[in-house]
Amino acid sequence: MVERFLKQTKFTSVEDYNKNLEFIIPEGFNFAYDVMDAWAAEAPEKLAILWTNDQGDEIRTTYGELKEQTDQAASYLTTLGIGKNDPVMLILKRRYEWWVVMLALHKIGAIVIPATHMLTKHDIVYRNTRASVKAIICVDDPYVTEQIRLAMPESPTVDTLIAITDHGKPIPEGFHDWQSEWKKAPAFVRPKHVNDNSDTMLMYFTSGTSGEPKMVAHDYLYAMGHLTTGVFWHNLHEGSLHLTVADTGWGKAVWGKFYGQWFAGATVFVFDHEKFNADTLLRQIEKYKVTSFCAPPTIYRFMIREDLSNYDLSSLEYCTTAGEALNPAVFDKFYEKTGIKMMEGFGQTETTMTLGTFPWMEPKPGSMGMPNAQYNIDLLRADGTSCEDGEKGEIVVRVGDRKPIGLFKEYYRDEELTREAWHDGIYHTGDMAWRDEDGYYWFEGRIDDVIKSSGYRIGPFEVESALMTHPAVVECAITGVPDDIRGMVVKATVVLGKEWKDKAGDDLIKELQQHVKKETAPYKYPRIIEFVDELPKTISGKIRRVEIRKKDAEK
Repeated sequence: MVERFLKQTKFTSVEDYNKNLEFIIPEGFNFAYDVMDAWAAEAPEKLAILWTNDQGDEIRTTYGELKEQTDQAASYLTTLGIGKNDPVMLILKRRYEWWVVMLALHKIGAIVIPATHMLTKHDIVYRNTRASVKAIICVDDPYVTEQIRLAMPESPTVDTLIAITDHGKPIPEGFHDWQSEWKKAPAFVRPKHVNDNSDTMLMYFTSGTSGEPKMVAHDYLYAMGHLTTGVFWHNLHEGSLHLTVADTGWGKAVWGKFYGQWFAGATVFVFDHEKFNADTLLRQIEKYKVTSFCAPPTIYRFMIREDLSNYDLSSLEYCTTAGEALNPAVFDKFYEKTGIKMMEGFGQTETTMTLGTFPWMEPKPGSMGMPNAQYNIDLLRADGTSCEDGEKGEIVVRVGDRKPIGLFKEYYRDEELTREAWHDGIYHTGDMAWRDEDGYYWFEGRIDDVIKSSGYRIGPFEVESALMTHPAVVECAITGVPDDIRGMVVKATVVLGKEWKDKAGDDLIKELQQHVKKETAPYKYPRIIEFVDELPKTISGKIRRVEIRKKDAEK
């Protein structure tokens, strides 16, 4: 499959990859037809999805069966009046139907808007009105359907609601019943013209670490941009069983549970669960013999707190991480317990993977890796000039005459915001990093997160990494607190391990402060430490430092 879209499919070094990565771009590329239906024709009996949940249910679907199901779903949605360019919001948690509906919407040229199940009425109204949502397909969760119902009076563009229930359950009033209706639709006929490459295929509302969520629009080549994610960064092959821990309302779902994995011909493993538990997740890896695993560092932090000798993880071949920066202490502990070196990657809702540690590279714990060859990455100073090695700057994408495959089209219906981030041939990520002499990039934090104290610029990640090497710390977030003398001082908000919680107090604060002074430059140590049970996070697992700063300001 990969040879259809790349001129060279095997790489042995950074130099080889940077020189020879070249895409073959067909006109009117559509992932559902050109990849998934192609697999169905070539290997109809090959397993595409292995889905299970915390109730012990299982669904095993081949590529051939998935084509039949997505054709049927596309026909059903068409009978409801959903067609080309219609925005459709999906609130489906990790239900199996999410994968079917995603592909079905691609097949009819509709615009997919995945969303989290934790949205409130206000959130839903905001999305409906900003994107002119025409239909909502949701899981039959009482909270979800109630928030949608409350949002309808203020959502004039929405004319179709569909709920996916368990068999036998009553359907909420005002919703179509997916289970009883979708298989009754007539045979699917592919539209004569589904899409051009530049048409909008997918829109994500950003996870909102600061401000109102932005509406990120991607074209149909965005799917192809994830070929490198699955085939090279995840290092997948046709025998892989890959598990990415991500909610389907977050962009990481299509990074790790959809496009790239199926380019590789791998099987996507899905564990549908209500609440994360490290032991339960490890048992799933053990039971189903998962070969490839990807999760944000938060998940790994809890996994290494388990006694991993109690689990048979021998099936694991490869592990990756993204979503936030990886603390070296977590890398080291996981490697010590499993013998597997985590390969880090970096990207945004606006991009596919822009920086990564690939199989032909030796990982440096805590480094994001090197630029993905499909992007021209640079680090810029505040004056717009390029940084030298060792110098902190903003990660940017230099956009030449042709937009890189995977980079977003625009912030939908917001020209001003688009121009702020993307102007003069440069897309500004808003993330800070530095580059070492070997070309590896090291994350510093969002530009807004950088702390200026007594003339020093302190990136939150470097202090967090120092704190994470102390055995008491499970998670932490570093923020700045206004100070009359220093301008700002460093504050640490810390989640302690169970065995340390009864020791929370002045003595432990002093111990942690001394620990940071030994691990990094003393001026970076947190002068304020607060112990909490959990950190505020987005649905994607990113720490919301802006929320911590807001609460501190209110105090």
